[in-house]
Amino acid sequence: MAQPLLEVRDLKKYFPIRRGVFQRTVGHVRAVDGISFTVAQGETLGVVGESGCGKSTMGRTILRLLEPTAGEATFDGADLFKMSKSQMRAMRRQLQMVFQDPYASLNPRFTVMETLSAPLKIHGLYPSPKERERRVHEMLERVGLSPEHARRYPHEFSGGQRQRIGIARALMVEPRLIVLDEPVAALDVSVQSQVLNLLKDLQNEYGYSYIFVAHDLSVVRYISHRILVLYLGQMMEWAETDDLFAHPLHPYTQALLSAVPVPDPDQKRERIILQGDLPSPANPPKGCPFHTRCPVAMPVCSEQRPTWSEVRPGHFVACHLHGGPSTEGGAS
Repeated sequence: MAQPLLEVRDLKKYFPIRRGVFQRTVGHVRAVDGISFTVAQGETLGVVGESGCGKSTMGRTILRLLEPTAGEATFDGADLFKMSKSQMRAMRRQLQMVFQDPYASLNPRFTVMETLSAPLKIHGLYPSPKERERRVHEMLERVGLSPEHARRYPHEFSGGQRQRIGIARALMVEPRLIVLDEPVAALDVSVQSQVLNLLKDLQNEYGYSYIFVAHDLSVVRYISHRILVLYLGQMMEWAETDDLFAHPLHPYTQALLSAVPVPDPDQKRERIILQGDLPSPANPPKGCPFHTRCPVAMPVCSEQRPTWSEVRPGHFVACHLHGGPSTEGGAS
C-alpha cells in the first residue's frame, strides 16, 4: 500500500477550564479525544457528526491554527507537530483551509486582487506585480468567476461567489491538502451543487486531497471517498462511503443516516430519534460516549470503552455490538 499523504495518530485537543481570581485550571473540555485516520493523495475524507463533536477543531488542530494537546500528524513524512513556527509557515503552502463563513473569512477592506495576491507575496511566488495579477485572473476563471471581479470588494458578491473566492485563495499556492470546514453550509442548495462540482472537478484535474467537514450527510456522500463519524470528540465509525451508507454499523451512524431525506416519496425510512442531549465534552460519560443516548445500549456500554475494530476490510467501528480485535492507533 502506498504511503498516505496525511497520517493522524491519537490526536487530542483539550481546552482548559479556568475559574477563580487566579484563573486556576479546574478541568478540561475534551474537544478532540484520540482521533486517528489517514488521507491518501487525491482522496476526500468526509468528517461528520453533530455540532460540537469536534469536527472543526480537529481540522484547525491538524493545520496548527490551534496547538494540539497530544498526538501526531505526519504530512508526506514530516511531523507537523514538531515543526517550528517558521517551518510550519513554509509548510502551509501545501496545507490550506477553506472556512465555513464566506462573509467572515474575507477582509472587507481588501479587493479580491489584494486577497488573492497575499498568499503569493507571503510565500515568495510570482515576484512581479504583473505575474501576480495574471495568476489571480487565471485562478478566478478556474473557480468560475471573471477577471473583472478582481477589482471588487467582498460586499459586492453573493455568498456563493464569496465562497468561490475563498476556494481560489486556498488554491493560489497550489497546495496538496485542503481542509474544508463546512464550505457549503451557508449556501443555497443550488449554489451548494455548483461549489461541490467545482471541488470535484479541481480534484480530478489537479489531484488535490480534501478533508471535508460537514453535518449534511447527503453532501458528504456526494463528494467523499471515505467517511469518518465523530461523536463527542471520539471516533464512532470509519468506512468507504458506499459501504457506510449501505451497511452502517454504529447506532449513532444509523441515527444520522435515518435523517437523510429520501428522494422517492414512496420509499419509507424509519426515523431514529435520539433521546436526551449531547453530553458535555468537559465531563464525558464513562465507557462508550454514546451510551447515554443509544437505543440499544447494554450494561457493558456504560462501563467499558469499546475497542476500535475492523469488522470488514476497510470498515472500522467502536461499538460493543461489533466487538473484535482492537486496532490500536486507528485504521489506515
